[in-house]
Amino acid sequence: MQPPLVNIPIIAETPDLLVVDKPAGLLVHPTKPGGPATLRDFLCELLAYELANGGQVSIINRLDRETSGLTLIAKSAAAARECGISMARHNISKQYTAMVIGWPESNRFSVNAPLLRAGEISPSAIYLKRGVHPSGADALTHFVVSQRYTHPGIGKIAVVHATPITGRTHQIRVHLSYVGFPVIGDKIYGPDEQWYLRFIEGGWSPAMEKSLVLSRHALHSSELKITFRGEQFAWAAPLPSDMASLLASATVPSESTRGQQ
Repeated sequence: MQPPLVNIPIIAETPDLLVVDKPAGLLVHPTKPGGPATLRDFLCELLAYELANGGQVSIINRLDRETSGLTLIAKSAAAARECGISMARHNISKQYTAMVIGWPESNRFSVNAPLLRAGEISPSAIYLKRGVHPSGADALTHFVVSQRYTHPGIGKIAVVHATPITGRTHQIRVHLSYVGFPVIGDKIYGPDEQWYLRFIEGGWSPAMEKSLVLSRHALHSSELKITFRGEQFAWAAPLPSDMASLLASATVPSESTRGQQ
């Protein structure tokens, strides 16, 4: 028996496109028969009329299960093709909001580091884990630090806006971890990848909450822009409640404290 689908906010809709705010923890596509409800299940119900009349559901930007935020859907094969062309021509711009451990020295920085699956370099207990390696695929992300905080359970944290120029698996999370500022709550690229294995085996635990603080990685697809059929569209999604609550428990340091990085 499938669990009921969650109520997913619809950000915008046109005759060809749909934008929703995917909640954290929701899979985009089914992984096995009889598995939990997914974003695609929700979309197929929502767009049942379009599907019955020759339409389709094409998810353009696929978010990880724990990543929340803006997801773009094309409602026809023609719209999907045009979105693909826009992406190839870099006419789709995506910005993510991440909350990271530590204070980056600069307010603006970029990471240009190729990525590949970690298991291709050496044995890895986590098949989907990625890593930086010279033989990997090109990957470039631009980062802007918007605010620095001090959190009672973590210490120094920062809100960072990330703009990926390429679209590699786990790109933002790997790049932030690579330069020493892992995303809060990240079970794979955070302080200890063993948390991911323990989570898969036994689920969330008090020990994980003490170490990771947030039950999912603090990454949110916050802005999305596209040029589609000559028209420019821009959408935004507010910070989800779990990330907002974490910030609410943090304090903004004084200028003198910020200078003591």
